[in-house]
Amino acid sequence: MAFSRRAKSTIIIMALMGTLITYVETMVVPALPVLSKFFDASYSSLSWVLTSYLISGTVSAAIFGKLADIIGKKKIFVSLAVVYSVAISFGGFASTLSEFILVRTIQGLGMGMFPVAFALLNDELPQRELPLAQGIISATFTVGASIGLVIGAWITQNFDWEWAYHSAIPVSFGLLIASALVLEESPFRKKQRVDVGGIFLLVVGIISLLLLLSQGEYWGWGSSISLSVGLLSLISFIMFYLYERVLDDPFISLKLLSVRNIFLANFAGLLVSGGMFYLFYTIPTILEDPIPLGFGKDVFTAGLTVVPGAIMGVALAPLGALVVRRKGPKLAILIGTIIMLMAFLLLYINRGDPLAITEDAAFIGGGTSFVFVGMINMIIISTPKDSAGMATGMNTVFRNIGSSISPAISGSIETQFVSPALVSYFPVSLGAIPFTPVFTDFPSQQAFNWIYIIGFITLLISLIFTLSMKKVIVNESNEVV
Repeated sequence: MAFSRRAKSTIIIMALMGTLITYVETMVVPALPVLSKFFDASYSSLSWVLTSYLISGTVSAAIFGKLADIIGKKKIFVSLAVVYSVAISFGGFASTLSEFILVRTIQGLGMGMFPVAFALLNDELPQRELPLAQGIISATFTVGASIGLVIGAWITQNFDWEWAYHSAIPVSFGLLIASALVLEESPFRKKQRVDVGGIFLLVVGIISLLLLLSQGEYWGWGSSISLSVGLLSLISFIMFYLYERVLDDPFISLKLLSVRNIFLANFAGLLVSGGMFYLFYTIPTILEDPIPLGFGKDVFTAGLTVVPGAIMGVALAPLGALVVRRKGPKLAILIGTIIMLMAFLLLYINRGDPLAITEDAAFIGGGTSFVFVGMINMIIISTPKDSAGMATGMNTVFRNIGSSISPAISGSIETQFVSPALVSYFPVSLGAIPFTPVFTDFPSQQAFNWIYIIGFITLLISLIFTLSMKKVIVNESNEVV
């Protein structure tokens, strides 16, 4: 398949920007222990470094994906790239935790570029060429996250954490300039007023839900603040649904979300993203925890474990696109889900050494690639061009919710099932022992068993959703059949 010169330039910019965004998103994860010391902050306070980014990114995807359909996709994409580049520039200069959280919150707005990128490609390419292009962009989710874990760990170990941010500045501004010069505005617009009331209710619902999922472990799931935030989220979503139903031009078309394939693809995205983050959340823990509960590896070595998964993701994206072109997106999602099911089964029975875990992680990367290629194409095929930004934006919201649920579940399980491990000792004799051992609780193997069982069940539900999708395919005449 030969893309036009303009299409190639657009795809390259989108792929590099996607890789950069997910790289910067995950590069701080290996640095969290260092950030704790640097800012003199507890881990519960430090959790806002991740929570603030996730909340602003999810809200950004929901709002700007829709606004791109109304105002113009290039305008929104470049505007978000400006905000994102400026935020990255200040990241490495934060001197307090509050400043760093503020930078991360503004930086999260960049996640809104993802749905706009998918919508731009949908406007620019014929339907038959879309699968490969969307597959390349989808592969950046895994690639960027893997690079962030590895390079972020390497920079933190060999330099200061600030340089992880400094190194991203020239790349970000380079891509901003390229976007402004190369991208062309889409001719597809949806003329309607901006639904401020709908935006407000949706934002309140999303923020309160993600706050509950990310902070409930620290607040206590049965605490008054958790119950209040959960109730606020539920009421906001109900009011949003009732409010949007009566509008002639709603912010989110509930009719579109009720389309069978769009509805099922969004929930499949939620479940698969949850499955992927079970991996990101548990693999570093298993590898870095002290022997005998873990393998006692350093942060950089643990990060290398997910690299084969990223390679598999890139390698299989074109194959996933080929399946979408010839057999439709449903089969691609089905294949990817089955591969991920195998990965969780292997993680349950085959994690006796780092190599085995690396092999299991590779399955996750390959499966995720197939699913995301199929999922985004299923949504694009099923959506009118003037609503593509909204549809892909809502898919990003669903995926982010999934990626919030899995750490919440994993964290709760890892605190319930623990075993003590020797971490240090005092040079003071304890009876017949010439030293005093110091033990700390770490997640037990039983904890990881339960997490991978839950991950397997999650993917099994996603498989049922996928089997319920209607088969669609784009023929040689670029018609959906």
